[in-house]
Amino acid sequence: QLVESGGGSVQAGGPLRLSCAASGDTYKRYCMGWFRQPPGKEREWIASIYSDDGSTYYADSVEGRFTIPQDNANNILYLQMYSLKPEDTAMYYCEAEPSPCVVAGLKSRYKYRAQGTQVTVS
Repeated sequence: QLVESGGGSVQAGGPLRLSCAASGDTYKRYCMGWFRQPPGKEREWIASIYSDDGSTYYADSVEGRFTIPQDNANNILYLQMYSLKPEDTAMYYCEAEPSPCVVAGLKSRYKYRAQGTQVTVS
């Protein structure tokens, strides 16, 4: 099970951090990913991390502004966002795939998905 928290409204240029807490066996040896879906648009992959070795992957649209630190001891994945822009407004989702990250599959739908949290930048 994945539970997200941390969404809300923020001014342009500001930071925001989202959290994704995994329960049970979901996390270790998983590819964890963040996705978002702006209003009226398609789902967009943002970033992924392989929980075991910390290898990270970022979309060009967020590299340098977003990071995905993790707390392995507590099975929590974060999405740390800086310099937010109005175009970052979207519903954000944490997803989990029970395998190492594969570059060719980073943008595909993962097996498990959290409930989503809204981020609004104005």
